[in-house]
Amino acid sequence: MRDDQHPDLDWQRDVPVASRFGDPYYSLENGLAEARHVFLAGNGLPERFVPGFHIAELGFGTGLNALAAWAMWRESGVPGSLRFTSFELFPMAPADMSRALSAFPEISDLAAPLVVALESSATEFVAAGLHLKIVLGDARDTLACWGGSADAWFLDGFSPARNPELWTPDLLRQVAHHTRPEGTAATYSAARVVRSGLADAGFVVERVSGFGRKRHMTVARS
Repeated sequence: MRDDQHPDLDWQRDVPVASRFGDPYYSLENGLAEARHVFLAGNGLPERFVPGFHIAELGFGTGLNALAAWAMWRESGVPGSLRFTSFELFPMAPADMSRALSAFPEISDLAAPLVVALESSATEFVAAGLHLKIVLGDARDTLACWGGSADAWFLDGFSPARNPELWTPDLLRQVAHHTRPEGTAATYSAARVVRSGLADAGFVVERVSGFGRKRHMTVARS
């Protein structure tokens, strides 16, 4: 993985902001609390965890969502490993990821070995309670070729207004196609284009309370 494949970043304190999109990778208020509210609670977790549960994600970013899910899985006591597949076009440099994750000491014991693995350009990470795969490339191409299916989706692209490529109707139809029966999806976005795209893809869509200053977010079920 060449260095020029990594995204250019600005920083607000230790929160990375993607220069390309002018959007932070997570809430300036508390990224870990946001991940727990939007992606975990938004998908009905940990109550839905069962052995072999599979989460898929659009936008790996700092890895914070994966780490939050892994921590919750370990706390839940469900046997075996959580499966987590993330689709990422612009993988963050491990040093930048380490800086961003240092703001969350409560998951530092999980973040450290993940960062070490990524320093060796690994795209697969296996540890106690987690089997993570990062699929590099444009999700509009790679998701259609994916042979898996997910119980829950974390839709975490940058704002639809700034990063419309991760919210196209075709891509959301692929998300639905790769969702197991009774599966779910959640995103911080409440944009009409997101809700209508998910509904047109076959999801039952609901707008619910968002995190922090965001009034609303979106949850969906297959």
